[in-house]
Formats: sequence, C-alpha cells, structure tokens
Amino acid sequence: MRNNRAMSTGPHRIAVLALDQVVGLDLGTPSQVFSTARGTDDTRFYDVQVCTPGGRPVRSTAGFQVLPDHGLELLDTADTVIVPGIHAGGALTSGTIEPEAAEALRAAYERGARIMSICTGAFVLAAAGLLDGRRATTHWAFTEQFRRLYDRVDLDPGVLFVVDDRVFTSAGVAAGIDLCLHVIRLDHGSEVANRAARRCVMPPWRDGGQAQYIEQPVPKATDTSTAGAREWARQRLHEPIALRDLAEQARMSVRTFTRRFRSETGLSPAQWLLQQRTDHARLLLETTDLTVDQVAHRCGFGTTAALRQQLHQRIGVAPSTYRRTFHPRPELVES
Repeated sequence: MRNNRAMSTGPHRIAVLALDQVVGLDLGTPSQVFSTARGTDDTRFYDVQVCTPGGRPVRSTAGFQVLPDHGLELLDTADTVIVPGIHAGGALTSGTIEPEAAEALRAAYERGARIMSICTGAFVLAAAGLLDGRRATTHWAFTEQFRRLYDRVDLDPGVLFVVDDRVFTSAGVAAGIDLCLHVIRLDHGSEVANRAARRCVMPPWRDGGQAQYIEQPVPKATDTSTAGAREWARQRLHEPIALRDLAEQARMSVRTFTRRFRSETGLSPAQWLLQQRTDHARLLLETTDLTVDQVAHRCGFGTTAALRQQLHQRIGVAPSTYRRTFHPRPELVES
C-alpha cells in the first residue's frame, strides 16, 4: 500500500547502486519505468539517480562504462534503494561485497528506506545481510549458486518478485520491470501504474511467475496453449468458472489442462483465477462508483466477506480502506 515516502513533498527519491559488471538492462530499468509514473498534470512522482562506491566508474556487461554523478552518500537520503544485477564479483563467488557498500545498504534500510534488487542484485543484498531470514527471489538460473552461498535466505525461484516488509527482490531481467510497476501500483494505485505500463509498452502485470520460463523439455506437438481459456475466463470473472469449464475451452482433459496450465503460468488454475478476480476488484474499487458489494459480485466473489478476505490475504487491507487510499471520490458504502 501507499506509504509515507511516496506521499512526501516532492518526488520520491530513488538511488540506483551500480557495482562493477552491472547488467546494462537492469541498470536502465528503474529510470525508464519510474520516469513514466506521472500525474494527470504530467508531474513526475519519482526522481531516479545512479551512484557507485566512491563515485567511481564501473564496467557494465553491455560493453560500456558507467560514469555516475554520485557516490554512496546518495543512499543517505534515498527513499528507495535499488541494486541492479551483476555478472561478477564477490557477491556471486564468495558471498562478500565491499564493506562500504554493505554498510551503506544496511544504514539505508535501518533509516527506513525501501530496498530493492533486480535479478542477481539479490546476491548483493544477501551479502549485505539484508535477506537473512527473509523470503526472496533471483534469476532461476542462479538458484543453486545462491543457495550454496546464502543458506539463511528462503529463496523462491518460481516467482517474478517477492515483497518481504521493506525488502523487494525480483527475478531475471524483465522481472525488474514487473517489480517497478508493482511498486508504482503500491505507491500510487493501478491507474498510474497502468499508464506507466502503456508508456513502456508492457502489460500492467504478467500471469504467474518465472517457473514458466525455466528451461524444460519441449512439450509434445499435440499439446496446445491454455491462453484462449485464460482469456475466456477473464471475460467472465463475474460468473462461476469451474476447472472443467476451462479445460473444455482448451479442448483438453482436466488432467492435461491442469498440467499444461501450471507449466505456462506457474500457478494452478484456481490460484490464477483468484489473482484475476482480486486484480479486477482492485481496479473497480479505484475507478468506479460501484459499492463494495457490487464489486464483489462483478468479480465473482459473490459476497463482500469473500472479497474482504481475499484482499486482506493479498495486500493486507479491507476493500473500504483500499478505496479510501486510491479512489479520488468520497468513500462509498459497503453494501
């Protein structure tokens, strides 16, 4: 949910900490995505700047050097600190990083800053001790390497990103975009995040997790996609949808459909459907004058109680609280 840092006077300050062998795409993702988050009057909500230890140039994996404008002092006043992925260094090989960088990251967290990583940037956060006892993720290809070095971290390689209190981690490359859009949604609501996604030519959110991208044997030619069934379900969220209905839309047996669905999305059909219903409910709460009870029925929850339970499980607040935060009009009744 939106926090005080996002509501403070002036743009939210984001410091991107680039270390040697920083992944080029990861480095550019925060400034690109957060710069598109703007108000209806084109006011920018975020100010993104890059720093390195000592303000020194660092090499990127894309064949260029990064010449930063700031050193680690930038982290002293940042509202959010983001660590892009790296392809070399002690964080990946020995579980260590420069002491001054580790100290600056820990100090930023202790001061109350939000800490984020993209891809193998999670190795840096783990080396700084910020992931001990936390759930986190990183690129699936680095799973075993991460677990060997950081056994105190509860690593989940099957998701696109993980939020654990004020520490956010994301999977490889494009998942950093997913996480940045999620942060915009948390800070300013779905409408702003959706506009940012359109400017980036990206979907506002992607189904499932990175489990669907992990290398595995090519399926038999007789297998077909479940995408059509998913789109069919999205158009009928207000109706009861059974697993057999979805399987029939894909012209598969229930067993084959369930296996194929999880392979493609990383979720079971039931988990995916709950996610779709909840996301649609959030959008309706933000952008319409429907009562909460009407929103519950339009999204297929049936009752306000069921909607309240799902929202609380996913984002920790009741529908009325969510609406007060993100709906510009006066609060509407819950019946």
